[in-house]
Amino acid sequence: MQRISLAILLAVTPLALLSSPALAGPDPKDEQRQLLALVKEVQAQQEQIVANQAKIDAKLADLGETLHTARIFSSRSR
Repeated sequence: MQRISLAILLAVTPLALLSSPALAGPDPKDEQRQLLALVKEVQAQQEQIVANQAKIDAKLADLGETLHTARIFSSRSR
């Protein structure tokens, strides 16, 4: 009786392991969805970087104009 149980157990175990989804590997569609989500996230980050760079450029231009005006007034006061 123990031999039959052992034989059945040994026959069923490899089948169970082969049909296990964890060992079968990730689903290609799931990987594709994850990749698409990552690509969208990177695109959103790039858009934010571009917007931030535009703000930085505007502030630098404003600062340059302020310095230019300050130099003009500084030279007139002497």
